[in-house]
Amino acid sequence: MSAQLLKWAQEELADAGVASPRADAEALLAHALGVDRSEVRRLAVLGREVPDDAVRAFEALVARRAAREPLQHLTGRAAFRHLELAVGPGVFVPRPETEEVAQVAVDEAAKVTAERAGAGAVVVDLCTGSGAIALAVATEVPGARVHAVELDKDAHAWAERNVDALSAAAAGRTPGDGGAPGAGTTPDDPPERIVRLVKGDARTALYGIDGTADVVVSNPPYVPSDAVPVDPEVAEHDPAVALYGLGPDGLEVPRGITAAAARLLRPGGLYVMEHAEVQAEAARAMVAATTDAEGRPAFEEPETRKDLTGRPRMVVARRAAPPESRIVKDWPA
Repeated sequence: MSAQLLKWAQEELADAGVASPRADAEALLAHALGVDRSEVRRLAVLGREVPDDAVRAFEALVARRAAREPLQHLTGRAAFRHLELAVGPGVFVPRPETEEVAQVAVDEAAKVTAERAGAGAVVVDLCTGSGAIALAVATEVPGARVHAVELDKDAHAWAERNVDALSAAAAGRTPGDGGAPGAGTTPDDPPERIVRLVKGDARTALYGIDGTADVVVSNPPYVPSDAVPVDPEVAEHDPAVALYGLGPDGLEVPRGITAAAARLLRPGGLYVMEHAEVQAEAARAMVAATTDAEGRPAFEEPETRKDLTGRPRMVVARRAAPPESRIVKDWPA
């Protein structure tokens, strides 16, 4: 019976220290059956039997989750805002707290696009990982011109998969066979990508659009090297390159990202970067200390913003405008 299976799985996962045992049990059974969680709940209420092959698959999934393999690695999917993204080993699993970082970028991009009578805002996502933030902006702000940069080859491959899938969906197609709208895509007839994905170092990429970006957003690695995460799902399965920001404060990589943001943004453009809650003051100081090529402060006064749980999790600042040129008049003869 499905209800008994769920009860057994919930107890197994709770004993293993999984934070959300019931929800994870439902998600795993849904994955084993090829249905959504609402259908699993319906089957449990009705007391329906689960096919033997699905039971075996479910038991194997529960064992792996009890060993603290991430739920998203087992299902191959991660929810982010209104999107469902493909994820797995080699890419950082997007977190709910990053959705609020994305919201700041979405709001600014929508505002800029509206002010330009539909001319799309230019948005850059540095250290894109799975492509979560870039794809949220691209799908929520029609007309936005979104660029995303990722250096790691495994993460870039996951981002490419997500960009292609959502680009196909935006074009009314599905990845697979056929090329006509509504039927699918082929390698010879790919849809236009809704995000321009670049494989490269986020600190030096996209020189061709210097000074033109309206928004630069980033969830870079920022964990200090000696601050090993407690949860096995993070410590043992998230890629180290996506976690550790280098330097004693974990902000060595973010400093490079902030310098890149100063280079890419137009005057008045918005920068938003996620950080750990204990880094709020240091992140503001980092942004305030960033200078342009002439040694002037690159940003206006930075501020800290909170996530949905009220924790300080992002620094936000506008690109400073250069001082107005002084016109020197000729002295009277």
